[in-house]
Amino acid sequence: MSKEGDKADRARELSRSRDLALSAHVLQESYVEATRASRDDALTHEQASRLVESFLRFPVQEMTVAIAARAMATKARSGTSYWDAAIIEAARALGWRAVLSEDLDHGQDYDGVRVEKPFL
Repeated sequence: MSKEGDKADRARELSRSRDLALSAHVLQESYVEATRASRDDALTHEQASRLVESFLRFPVQEMTVAIAARAMATKARSGTSYWDAAIIEAARALGWRAVLSEDLDHGQDYDGVRVEKPFL
């Protein structure tokens, strides 16, 4: 199986075995990445829309002005991207103390929100 196939299997496993929550940004990014024309395995709009709809079984944190302001402050303090900081702050707003991320450093703590790499 390919590395991407392994990741997909692990993602399905996580979605069945853990309590999860998402940010609206993560839903948007999932749709955009799934439908990216440069992908050999790009999903159609309909397929990607159904995928995003399937994620709505989890709590979703909408973007607010307060979360955006906290994300800018987190970006300034930590040096991470604004988008990663927004995910961290959405998790904090939901009361979560961990985020799953491929991009951030495993074990990194952002003022009480810790990063876990799901595909280690």
